[in-house]
Amino acid sequence: MTITAPKNFTAQSVTATHIRDLPVYLASDFKVFHGANLGDDLADADDLCLDDIYSLAMDARESNITVTESQSGPFIVSTNSLVGTAGFQLHLDCAITLMSQGGETIEALVLAEVDPSENALDAVYLLPLSSLKRQTEYRLMRVDPDAARTRLAEVACVSFMRGTHITMADGRQNPIENLRIGDRILTRDNGPQVIRWIGNHTSRAVGDFAPIVIKAGALNNENDLHVSPNHRLFIYQRRDDLKLGRPEVFVRASDLVNGETVTVLEGGFVEHFQILFDHHQIIYAEGIAAESLPFSKRTTAVLPPDLAERLEREIVSHPQQLHRDIEVTRANLAENNAAERLRRSSLGS
Repeated sequence: MTITAPKNFTAQSVTATHIRDLPVYLASDFKVFHGANLGDDLADADDLCLDDIYSLAMDARESNITVTESQSGPFIVSTNSLVGTAGFQLHLDCAITLMSQGGETIEALVLAEVDPSENALDAVYLLPLSSLKRQTEYRLMRVDPDAARTRLAEVACVSFMRGTHITMADGRQNPIENLRIGDRILTRDNGPQVIRWIGNHTSRAVGDFAPIVIKAGALNNENDLHVSPNHRLFIYQRRDDLKLGRPEVFVRASDLVNGETVTVLEGGFVEHFQILFDHHQIIYAEGIAAESLPFSKRTTAVLPPDLAERLEREIVSHPQQLHRDIEVTRANLAENNAAERLRRSSLGS
């Protein structure tokens, strides 16, 4: 397979604006054990055959491929990536649908790493959108080269779930499904701001699409808050109980999961809502300060094409480094009860 770079694209022309970790399996971790490609590793869309049956290797381990992205061009493998070759391009090759022996469908993305000097395929990776199990047969049911960008965008989108109460400019609490373009929302940094766009989509609540539930009181919220796993929450600490070295911290909802007060809700279907402003904002959902949808290369695929084109002209792309200097990870939190300690430290108690 040979991947053609966009016109006028060179590796030197890319200005990296965002760093992102993608949890992937190596192609050699996911082999065909029955079918036309018997014995072969996972391949790109050109070489995939429907009805081939795959299995995840017993010693397979997810690894993070760290990439930088810009408003134009593909991802670029970062110098500190655990897998991949620094400086190589990483393309979204296709979305695939797999079916397990029990009839469960699993969606995944196939990523193609390309050597820019040769403009040829160098490696393939699998990015599952829900968990794969070892010693399980997975039949390849569908290959869709056109859906990969949209599916990754849906994962990247920060979403609130139906029923979430958003604080309006006048202090009223309004369910997110009742909001409309033009409504004024209270923001932490810039006062009342007008909603430019509201999106929603429904997905199965599995893997990266299963919402994180922050139960009432867990972060001093009155009601349960349901958000996407990648959603970042803003917390002001009156006392630095976790020794994070700063009073203001940005934490991802998934990094607070403890199985008790912050949980993953899998099963059934869930409706996701996104709110877009002229600038990336911190708003209030169930009383918790949380980010709005950033407008970027990652998220334009969820917008209607005509709207995305118009917004690209009208909106200066949101800065990808917003509050990155205060963002902390699960490794930084290092405690199973981090949510409770953050709750207490935000009260100064």
